[in-house]
Amino acid sequence: MPTQLASATEQLWERWHALSRSQRLKQFRELHTGEKADFFLELSAHDQSDLLLDLPQEQRHVWMRLLAPDDAADVIQEVSPERRDELLFLLDDPTRREVSALLAYQEDEAGGLMNPRFARLRPESTVDEAISYLRKEAPTVDQLYYAYVLDQEQHLLGVVSVRLLFSSDPGKLVQEVMKTDLIWATPETDQKEVSRIVRDSRLLAVPVLDTDRRMVGIVTVDDIVDVVEEEASRDIQNMGGMEALDTPYLHTTMVEMVRKRAGWLAILFIGEMFTATAMGFFEDEISKAVVLALFLPLIISSGGNSGSQATSLVIQAMALGDVRLRDWYRVIRRELFSGVALGAILGVIGLTRIFVWQSLFHTYGPQTPILALTILCALIGVVTFGTIAGSMLPFILRRCCLNPASASAPFVATLVDVTGLIIYFNIARVIMLKAH
Repeated sequence: MPTQLASATEQLWERWHALSRSQRLKQFRELHTGEKADFFLELSAHDQSDLLLDLPQEQRHVWMRLLAPDDAADVIQEVSPERRDELLFLLDDPTRREVSALLAYQEDEAGGLMNPRFARLRPESTVDEAISYLRKEAPTVDQLYYAYVLDQEQHLLGVVSVRLLFSSDPGKLVQEVMKTDLIWATPETDQKEVSRIVRDSRLLAVPVLDTDRRMVGIVTVDDIVDVVEEEASRDIQNMGGMEALDTPYLHTTMVEMVRKRAGWLAILFIGEMFTATAMGFFEDEISKAVVLALFLPLIISSGGNSGSQATSLVIQAMALGDVRLRDWYRVIRRELFSGVALGAILGVIGLTRIFVWQSLFHTYGPQTPILALTILCALIGVVTFGTIAGSMLPFILRRCCLNPASASAPFVATLVDVTGLIIYFNIARVIMLKAH
């Protein structure tokens, strides 16, 4: 029987995203009673809110009260503003007050992520008394990684891991075993900064303190995992050349999908128009040496690819906190040398290809050395420009208080298409004029 239950739950998980809302409700109801709660708690806040609103009114409070205060706040934020009170009043009075306090913060701040229920201890308690107290409080605490030592005014004095408590002398005072070297966030701390704190400190939960250093909640590593996943999804979509979706892909309407993608596509299309305009200025060069046009896709794509690489590297370094605005000069210096080296490598490959094709098929005629030199110099110039432009765009966007991920690969490629074309034909013009 347990195997059949697990199988039914796993099968529902596998097809969950392909089901309509009515089908989800129907199959959720068909789950065994013991499996429904676990399944519901594993759903995203968006799916939980849909399921709650589809359930009969008299059943909603049961499922709403299963949620921890921070999870309940996430679910309420997923529904339209006019329906939020409807879900809020399904909670009992103490939980409703906690959730209302959480909703006062922005959802991308520590205050919007934190859980107000955490293990509290007094400094004058003995370790034995603290363990007995935590046993009683465990059912009401969502995560029991650490116990936080507070004074009468709820100021944070120290923190002690539950593991350390169990391994300490029962007669010792809590204040003798607690750690006072504290790491914390404020309710207004951005979720990205909180994720950096968790990453650097290796803590399983971060305390949240108000301006008076009173402890108001904790942000757990589980919350940070959700934040990282959400931020990564948004950045990937931005880097793909579109606005981030607000709902899962299969739940996004076609109108919304087109709206999110059309803006960037239109901007990129207009940018590519400048490429056609730039080519018009070099009609004479193209007419005199049609072979130059054969290598145009090669040159342009190399510049776009190198720019996209640089953009991705810098955006990742910024996200991890390895690179800050003040490091722009160090980055541009590194990318200048990298661009020249990469351009030279590609140039040698292109030069080799020209001479091999000439020796085998006599493709390029007497202009082969000039063409090879043009391709070599053009690749060095275009790839170098691409790496510098790609690495600097995230800095410019961050300086303008925009998301660096908006320096998407398509945007960088479009920029390098236009400038790369100009670099290519100007180099060709100079080399050919000197040759003649």
